[in-house]
Amino acid sequence: MGRIKTQLVKRLSRQLLREYPTELAKTFDENKPIVASLLTQSSKKIRNVVAGYVTRLVKERDERQAKEQQATARIAAAAKASA
Repeated sequence: MGRIKTQLVKRLSRQLLREYPTELAKTFDENKPIVASLLTQSSKKIRNVVAGYVTRLVKERDERQAKEQQATARIAAAAKASA
């Protein structure tokens, strides 16, 4: 089990992901300076926790999109085979 994130971390992370979806990356080290530049009012600890949670959300989003594309491809292949 992992650590439970506070509502502040979750809200800030979702807001950053919604406002800057293409700038955020899949690695913590790439997200850390991006989050630091976007969250100027937060402490270092909050910025790091947000960067980690954003990384997790980006990975989950990309995995979900990949699964949806695979499912769409399977449906298209099945429709093509039956036609």
